[in-house]
Amino acid sequence: MENGNKIDSNNPHKNKVHWILAHSYTMYFVLFLASVFLDFIFPTKIFKSSVFAPTGIIFLIFGSFLVIWAQKTSRDFKKENMSKETFCKGPYCYTRSPTHWGLFFLVLGFGIVANAVFIVLFTLVAFLISKYFFLKKQEQILTEKYGAPYLEYKKSVKF
Repeated sequence: MENGNKIDSNNPHKNKVHWILAHSYTMYFVLFLASVFLDFIFPTKIFKSSVFAPTGIIFLIFGSFLVIWAQKTSRDFKKENMSKETFCKGPYCYTRSPTHWGLFFLVLGFGIVANAVFIVLFTLVAFLISKYFFLKKQEQILTEKYGAPYLEYKKSVKF
């Protein structure tokens, strides 16, 4: 069983980074669907005019770019000669979770463009749940797996 940092032998996938990320993204998707449903049933607008729509479009573009950049960078990850610099590539030099930030900006941008209060609120909720539950577990797994080099990276990239 899982106690603290021990690996759960009954479910070997539970301690894999990709398992954690998949559940985090699924939670975003489920909350997005729920928010669209609520916005359809209770159409409440955030803004009186569409003056903020360009901001939402900028968020959509930035979020998409960040997700694509993070995914491309993570494909090139090499596990030999591990050091702090191994982790600090592309957007990972600025944040330890660029895909989550990209997803956040992408969905938030959509909510702003759609002027939909529930989408914006549920996006904030999804981000906080992801940050304090899923990303915390992901960092625990990466610390166990890579040790000192990951801890050095984590100290240098706070965000």
